[in-house]
Amino acid sequence: MTVQQASTTSRKPRPRTLRLGSVSYLNARPLVYGLDAADDLRLSFDVPSKLLNGLRDGRFDVSLLPVIDYQRLDDLVVIPAGGIGCDGPTLTVRIFSRVPIEQIRTLACDTDSHTSVALARVILAKHYKLRPEFIDLRRGGSHPVDEAQLLIGDKVVCEEPLGYDHQIDLGAAWKEMTGLPFVFATWMARRGVDSADVFDQLTRARVAGLENVGEIIERDAIPRGWPAELARRYLTEYLKYHVAQPQLDAIRYFHGLAAEHGIIAAPPRPLVIADVMR
Repeated sequence: MTVQQASTTSRKPRPRTLRLGSVSYLNARPLVYGLDAADDLRLSFDVPSKLLNGLRDGRFDVSLLPVIDYQRLDDLVVIPAGGIGCDGPTLTVRIFSRVPIEQIRTLACDTDSHTSVALARVILAKHYKLRPEFIDLRRGGSHPVDEAQLLIGDKVVCEEPLGYDHQIDLGAAWKEMTGLPFVFATWMARRGVDSADVFDQLTRARVAGLENVGEIIERDAIPRGWPAELARRYLTEYLKYHVAQPQLDAIRYFHGLAAEHGIIAAPPRPLVIADVMR
């Protein structure tokens, strides 16, 4: 498949201080290793669902954005320097249900990740032929939020809910359904950012982060309540941080399914990859 490239992204001067938005969970730490000490960069953290607004209103130049949000802002380009993905189970993106999955009628969602909510919709519709009512876990009102819940991030491990005998790991379900890897978030920018320079800096951070997983575990995982060995397996086995052609193809396929099931507009906007060649 031919990759569509943004030919103008490396033509304009880079801002003096690059403003970078990143996911606040443990899973993003290998991607931003050392960037908090860079003189020419300002790094900010937030939950995934709030990062799109940072790009939209100009607070960020580059952001580690949920891949479904690519379809929600017209002038975004993907910088393939790394992302948060999997090629099977994720451990931290799971549906917990008190009833068999086939009987779920209401799913209370942790809305911190737009991609995870969209992935749950796709998997339940395509694989289980289910279209439950999706509600915000934090604003359930009179809805039965304890029947089934979609939870993401550190809380899945550190605050796993009890009494839910039926579970789906969405990464494992996607792999079984499609045979493809999955990407939850990847670096994106508005057109006009010096993509080649950013690509190099973010790639170096990813490589260094994966070489220093032990330090990340001591500094960021254990204080959050993660058992050290589980954190090591999570960062080195469960998660995949490389973004290459298979991952880009998987993002395109996911966008297509999201459009098919009415989650985003159809047809989805073609994936534009930043020109990172010097």
